[in-house]
Amino acid sequence: MVYLDNAATTQKPLQVIEALSNYYLNHNANVGRGVYLLAEQATSAYNKVREKIRAFINAPSTEEIIFTPNATFAINLVANCFGRIPAHSGVSAGDRVLISAMEHHSNLVPWQILCEEKNAHLDVIPISDDGLIDLDAYLQLLTPRTKIVAVAHVSNVLGTINPIKEMIASAHQHGIPVLIDGTQAAPHLTIDVQQLDCDFYIFSGHKIYAPTGSGVLYGKKTWLETMPPYQSGGGMVKMVNFTKTTYADLPDKFAAGTPNIGSIIGLGAAIDFLTEIGMDKIASYEKELVNYAWYRLGEIPQLKILGPPNIATAITATASDHQRLHHTTVISFVFPHIHPHDIATVLDDEGIAVRAGNHCAMPLMARLGVPATTRASFAFYNTKEEIDALINGLLKTCSIFG
Repeated sequence: MVYLDNAATTQKPLQVIEALSNYYLNHNANVGRGVYLLAEQATSAYNKVREKIRAFINAPSTEEIIFTPNATFAINLVANCFGRIPAHSGVSAGDRVLISAMEHHSNLVPWQILCEEKNAHLDVIPISDDGLIDLDAYLQLLTPRTKIVAVAHVSNVLGTINPIKEMIASAHQHGIPVLIDGTQAAPHLTIDVQQLDCDFYIFSGHKIYAPTGSGVLYGKKTWLETMPPYQSGGGMVKMVNFTKTTYADLPDKFAAGTPNIGSIIGLGAAIDFLTEIGMDKIASYEKELVNYAWYRLGEIPQLKILGPPNIATAITATASDHQRLHHTTVISFVFPHIHPHDIATVLDDEGIAVRAGNHCAMPLMARLGVPATTRASFAFYNTKEEIDALINGLLKTCSIFG
C-alpha cells in the first residue's frame, strides 16, 4: 500500500506499538491511585510524558500541559470554559469570537455553539481566492468585544502555514487571547509556544505517530487557573464534602476520571521517536518530498491544485522560490470532470490511499467553490517512488474517465 492520508492519521512506528504493549503487558494499573509497585510504575511512566511534551513544544511548565483524548476535546474544553469564566474575561452576550474561513469543523462548531448559548457573535476572517488569510481584514475584526481568537496553524485542506506569530502579536495588542489549533502543524514543524506567545496550543497524538485517544492542550497558567473545570469527578479534586468541593491544582484540575493511560504512554514514545530523528531533519526531507510532488502533479494538465499561487505554479518555480513557500505536506486538488470520490476509488484499486471529501471543512469548500477535493498528504516515511505511483494512478484515472 502507498499510504498518502497522513493528515487524517499517521502510521505508528514499532517503538510506539511496543510502548503501548509493554504498558498493558507489564505495568497495567491506574495512575495516581495506588501506593503499590505496579501503580507507582504506571504513574511514573505516565507523568514522564508530560515533561516530554513540555520540552517538545518548549512550554514553561508541566503544569501547563493538559492531556486530552484528542484535539477536538481540547478545543471544546477551552470553548466551554470561556463561557463560564467572569464576563470581563469570558464570552457573554454581545461579545465576539474570531475564527478564520479555513477552520476544521472542530475549531468552528464548538465556538458556534458557545456563541449561540451566550448570544455572542462568531466573526470569520476572510481568505483570498488562493486560500490565504486576509490580514488587513483580520486587524479590522479585532474589536473591544472580541474575547478570543481561534485559528489553525496549518490548513488541513490547503496545507498553508498561517502567519500565526504576527496574528498573535496583533491580538495581544488588544488584550485578546489566542488559541492555535496545531493539529496539522505538530507533525511537521518545530513548535515553540513561548516564542509564539500563544495562550493555548492544541494538537492530537495520532497525527504525530502516537496512538488514537491521546491529545494535548497547552495553556498559559494564568488562563488555566482562571478557567473552571471542564468535567468533574474523581482525580480533579483536592477536598470533597457534601457542601463544598475544592479543585486540584494544575494540571489535575482538568483530569477527571481515569485517563487513556496506554495511549498517553504511547504518545511519549512517539515524542521520543520524533526527537531522536529531529524535527529539522523531518521538515527538510518533507520539503523535498512535497516539492517533488508539486512538480509531478504539474505534469497533469487537467489537474488543479488548490492553494496559494506559488504552489499552483510550483512546476516553474526556482529552488529559492520553494524556500519561501509557506506550506506543509498537504496537497488538495480537483479535476474539472471527475468527482474526488471516483478518483480515490480508482487510486484505492491501485493500492494508493488518499482522502476525498470536504475534509471536515465545509465552509472552506464553499469559499473555494468546490463540493470536495482529493487530498494527498505526506509523512517523512513516504518516498518519491510513492509519489510516482500516485501520478501513475491519476493518469490511469484520467484515461478511465476521459
